[in-house]
Amino acid sequence: MLDALHRMRTTLSLDDDVLAAAKVLARQQRQPIGSVISALVRQALTTPLPGSSTTPAGRSRNGLPLLPLRPDGGPVDLSLVNSLRDELAP
Repeated sequence: MLDALHRMRTTLSLDDDVLAAAKVLARQQRQPIGSVISALVRQALTTPLPGSSTTPAGRSRNGLPLLPLRPDGGPVDLSLVNSLRDELAP
């Protein structure tokens, strides 16, 4: 997670109703709208989809086995995979 000194600024296009709901939440929580939207996105990225299992025993995708989701796990992207691969390289 990025701290106050390492926040990334970006431009997003949000539907009007989504922006209005985020503004209401920000006002209710007395938080900046960016913090509220970040928390909502983080929650969406770490919550299993309805109907999915946190233990996909025997399931695979593209020929690779799916691993169970961990509550403390974060998103995995190519840069993370590459850095882990480089750590293991002789």
